[in-house]
Amino acid sequence: MVETAADRARTGAATFFHVHLVSDATGETLTAVLKAAISQFRNVNAIEHIFALVRSPQQLDRALVEIEASPGLVMYTLMKPDLRRRLEVACSQLQIPAIPVLDPALSAFTSFLGLEQTQRSGAQHALDDEYFRRIEALDYTLAHDDGQLGWDLDVADVVLLGPSRTSKTPTCMYLANRGVRAANIPLVPGAELPAQLFEAQRPLVVGLYASPARLLQIRKSRIDNLGASSATEYLSEEAVRREVLDAKRLYERNGWPAIDVSRRSVEETAASILTELSARRNATGADA
Repeated sequence: MVETAADRARTGAATFFHVHLVSDATGETLTAVLKAAISQFRNVNAIEHIFALVRSPQQLDRALVEIEASPGLVMYTLMKPDLRRRLEVACSQLQIPAIPVLDPALSAFTSFLGLEQTQRSGAQHALDDEYFRRIEALDYTLAHDDGQLGWDLDVADVVLLGPSRTSKTPTCMYLANRGVRAANIPLVPGAELPAQLFEAQRPLVVGLYASPARLLQIRKSRIDNLGASSATEYLSEEAVRREVLDAKRLYERNGWPAIDVSRRSVEETAASILTELSARRNATGADA
């Protein structure tokens, strides 16, 4: 009797399967969709085969050889009709599914807008204004990490505040990759915040905090990894509790939105900030 994926799931055994990601661009879209889909299944692991920048029959041939050697799901984003057709026919002959990931969205856009698609490969990665905007945002964010260069905060789109270990830097980097100029300032007991923060009119100021228990857990782990002494206020339960309380009071006093990052991923925190930023821009008509 052949054991199926459902049988393995019932016994708690891990399921491995091949996924071929065929893209005429970088493949980032396919990777993101695969990650989102596979997260909905327990004990399932994808063996990824990535074929990026597939824009000629010869490049597609190399992908087809590996697909035939290791059959599995095929996910693709190909704009050229001839390449799409060749891939679909090959997958049909191998009796494996081929999923055109962008097709539902593109069909809906075409119907809604009443416009034809350009069918440009990798159009989202062109060296356009949006690309250079992301580079500028990354430069700004790196230069304004951890309270650096506080004199030009009014240039920022977002300024994040928070006690140590509230994921300010990774959240800022995520935002920068979305073209958002993000600065972050640590809340250090006894240290004053820069006056420019309170004078800035342009940026959205967001306060991050976490539960004292969560902060202590993260800080202890970091101290252990560094091999440093743990006998500091940094790891004092009472001191950490006071830090969190003071941070929340600061945010409330200034009318700054606050986000509890105790059980949030960086992506989730950034998504909340982007939602808040979008609503603010729509309400004020501010530039992007």
